[in-house]
Amino acid sequence: MRRIISICKEVPLLPIAIIAAIPLALLGSWRPWEAAGVSLTFGPFNPGVGQWIVIALVVYTIVVTVIGMIDDLRHGHVGVDLLAVIAIASTVAVQEYWAAWAVVLMISSGEAIEEFAQSKAESNLTALVDAAPRTAHVVTLPGVRGHVHTTGGEHAADVTEGGFRKVAGAGDSGVGGSAAYVSVSGESDKPGTKPYDAAGEHFETVPVDQVKLGDVILVLPGETVPVDGELLSGVATLDLSNINGEPVPREVYAGARVLSGAVNGSTALTMRATQLAQDSQYQKILELVSSAQQSRPTVVKTADVLAVPFTILSLAIAGIAWAVAGTPLRFAQVLVLATPCPLLIAAPVAYVAGTGRLAKAGILIKAQDVLENLGRVSHIFFDKTGTLTVKQPQVVRVEKPFENSSPYDENHILMMAGVVEGYSVHILSKGIAAAGQKAMQELYARYENGQRLCAERDLPGHGRDYPVVKNIEEQSGKGVSGEVNGHAVRVGRFAYVTADEAGFTHVLGAGAAAGTAAGAVADSAVGDSATGTAAGDSKKPEVNSLFAPLEPDEMAAYVAIDGKLAARIVLRDVPRENAKSSLEKLHRLGVKKLSMLTGDKEASARIIAGEVGIDDVQSELFPEGKVAAVKNATEDAHQNQPAWDKVVQRVVGESMTRQVTMMVGDGVNDAPVLAVADIGMAMTDGTSTAASESAQVVIMNDDIASVPRAIAIARRTKKVMLQAVLVGLGLAIIGMVAAAFNLIPVVVGAFMQEAIDVVSILWALTALLDRE
Repeated sequence: MRRIISICKEVPLLPIAIIAAIPLALLGSWRPWEAAGVSLTFGPFNPGVGQWIVIALVVYTIVVTVIGMIDDLRHGHVGVDLLAVIAIASTVAVQEYWAAWAVVLMISSGEAIEEFAQSKAESNLTALVDAAPRTAHVVTLPGVRGHVHTTGGEHAADVTEGGFRKVAGAGDSGVGGSAAYVSVSGESDKPGTKPYDAAGEHFETVPVDQVKLGDVILVLPGETVPVDGELLSGVATLDLSNINGEPVPREVYAGARVLSGAVNGSTALTMRATQLAQDSQYQKILELVSSAQQSRPTVVKTADVLAVPFTILSLAIAGIAWAVAGTPLRFAQVLVLATPCPLLIAAPVAYVAGTGRLAKAGILIKAQDVLENLGRVSHIFFDKTGTLTVKQPQVVRVEKPFENSSPYDENHILMMAGVVEGYSVHILSKGIAAAGQKAMQELYARYENGQRLCAERDLPGHGRDYPVVKNIEEQSGKGVSGEVNGHAVRVGRFAYVTADEAGFTHVLGAGAAAGTAAGAVADSAVGDSATGTAAGDSKKPEVNSLFAPLEPDEMAAYVAIDGKLAARIVLRDVPRENAKSSLEKLHRLGVKKLSMLTGDKEASARIIAGEVGIDDVQSELFPEGKVAAVKNATEDAHQNQPAWDKVVQRVVGESMTRQVTMMVGDGVNDAPVLAVADIGMAMTDGTSTAASESAQVVIMNDDIASVPRAIAIARRTKKVMLQAVLVGLGLAIIGMVAAAFNLIPVVVGAFMQEAIDVVSILWALTALLDRE
């Protein structure tokens, strides 16, 4: 019922037209003025009360429609409601009042259907807008940024003679007292703010655009994070589905970046604002949504233009029918079936629905023209690191030195190295830490299953939920060391982990984290033998005498436990798990060529390309080299456009054969190359980057599978749009021809036209459906 009332408010003519059917049916020919000797006859016209009501509705509808046509022309849209104006006027001219009423009902209900279709098509985009944060709880406790005094005197009253701020005593209503804290800040009396007292936390609720940099913000359970900031609470659980479509809530810790638009979990969190509302992440998303909603793709503009010849064709059929039949009624019969709605409504509805479908899949576009071009992509360039591969090198294996007698297996070594690496900032640290976490889980499982006969079973911390860690120390460029469950652990360069406490390399000693490339470690310093010979032994084996050579794309970090070289952790840039399947799907979609652009060495690039299924590899490129490669390919694709297609493009605004290039990247250095491709696609995890600023398409869930998904959705959207337009226009033309032969009465024709519109629009809305 609420939805019906809303539609009636948006289209007030609809309920009036429905109600007008009652006097037309009951009082259609009633002329009470004739009893008083008054005549309202105008030539052959002598309408009754109900018929005069319909005439009034017709006049009002014509006036409103003509005003709308003029407004459309002012905004650059072709006003083709001329058919509706002529049709409704012709029905009155031939005194077919029921047909006139039906056309008025058709026009008003058509507006209602259009409103419904647009709202349905934009539902996914509207959901993003509705989820936008509008208020923020700014903490106003004394000493916390955000507590603003209204007067200097109030500030002075808070300061002691020694220059310190006064603190509430135990008996006061302070934080440390037994009573709840109650603020005396003058801000709480400002309009639009709301003082709140919750377990000693005091804040004021203000509009989100009033949040200042550095303000401390409280986000209650289930609320949306209002601005980007830094987490102050120890831990928080955030639902990022509005930002990047991530289905599982993410757990973040103190110091982590918190993005606006994320939904807080079951516990309150505090954060410090690092961005203003207009600069925050969710606002960037809303800007993309707004840009896409306001844009009009070329194909929709073409549909507007094609509506003009359709109008001429309709008038020609109606005129010929009138001339042949010799009655103006036939003219009205034809025109009530002439509907340009499949062009004017179904086409844009399909594209808006496609845009919403992309948004639901975590893919945002900056203009609907991009959606049109996505379906014609023929050549895709991929950046390697972070796009085809994961963002950090991953552990691929653990190697022990030749003739090693260490009692620790791979899981123990990875666990200890991973724990220590968790405190490092080196580029390899995250990969080792992640592998260590996985190894720790396997050790826990073994421990729970009774396998407790390991080398450290009698040491402190064995079997705990988390190892006991002490004395972490990192030496930049060398490695990191620490004590894990009583063991001295070092991870890092070979020379570092094989050095003694004084820094000399005559023992294979305690380790720490920071790997090196294969070529670098080959020339590293030497240490004791793999079996740990005594200090002072003149025999100092090299790396290659302890381990097999690394592959060209591999890196290594060395681990020493209790002063003895224990293992080498080998890492490499590994492809994303679904990279190969995603690229195979692109080939199935008809994308002709896939290329890789990278600044990496050719040997490393070829290995990754072979694993994901790319033949064209361009390696050792600087950013300007990537730009040149994409620019040349784009220009070549445009030059190969046939002459006849260039003519078609000028007429209808869209090429039928022109090839489209697309660049997919993720990093700041990808921004220039994204800008020169026909389509730039940025892969992000929901955060705004230079790449996403330059791109026309932004993948918010950092999933390479979204690349073929975006192309599939774009192609299906255009297919649905063409089907809806052709079906609607085909039915309309068939109906007009039938009416010209007097096979369809004028009243029936008016309702059939409405049915054609409904079929066309509903067909266009199927672009919202997920056919995968």
